[in-house]
Amino acid sequence: MPSSKRVMLEGRLRRRARALGNLLLDDYCRHLFVDGNLAAEMSHLINAVTTNKTDFFREPIHFTVLSQQILPTYAARSGSSIRAWSAACSTGAEPYTLAMVLDAFATQHGGPGYGILATDIDTDVLETARRGIYPSELIDPVPPALRNAYVMESRDKQRGDVRISAPLRATIGFAQLNLMDSAYPVGKPMDLIFCRNVLIYFNKTVQRQVVSRLVDNLNPGGFLFLGHSEGAAGSDPRLELVTNTIYRRR
Repeated sequence: MPSSKRVMLEGRLRRRARALGNLLLDDYCRHLFVDGNLAAEMSHLINAVTTNKTDFFREPIHFTVLSQQILPTYAARSGSSIRAWSAACSTGAEPYTLAMVLDAFATQHGGPGYGILATDIDTDVLETARRGIYPSELIDPVPPALRNAYVMESRDKQRGDVRISAPLRATIGFAQLNLMDSAYPVGKPMDLIFCRNVLIYFNKTVQRQVVSRLVDNLNPGGFLFLGHSEGAAGSDPRLELVTNTIYRRR
């Protein structure tokens, strides 16, 4: 592990140790591995060490390509419906952005229908995502037309919170999933998979394994979206580059 990431990891573990009663890091390790509390503490441990950076309309070129080039091909298919997956959804900005784009396109063009699965390993961020409540400044990147259609302002103006509209929240199912698992129980194959800015935390071997499992769950002709610095992870032979770390399954 690089020294910079080791320092970050130790800092997060120390915060969790303090939350348990000002334990030192050595005490916390004993609490886990000697006193037999690892199983009971596991979800808190995972939540403590995961990274949850997220923004609405992050890497906007992906959503431009989606709405202008990809969705029209699905709209041309009679009766088609899109299955989409946000595979590291954090606090929900990515799946809600995706839902806005899909819903706005469907409203304007009379389809296609869609459903979204949003997963993360961290149960705390999943609960935040389910609620769909955010500081108002977090939605600044959302275009005004979409903000007016899908974002509700709090009645308490001093709080400054906003909430994603109930109909849009209802299009997304949230679930815990660990990308390190050997198989992903997501049901039928997906048409769109977003797995952005999480592979950078894995080594090259694990990146290839995760991408392979993602492609296993992608329909032929479906699209995989990776983070802007994760292009090398898209080397699976079943993928072809479309543009800007967007890949299509052959």
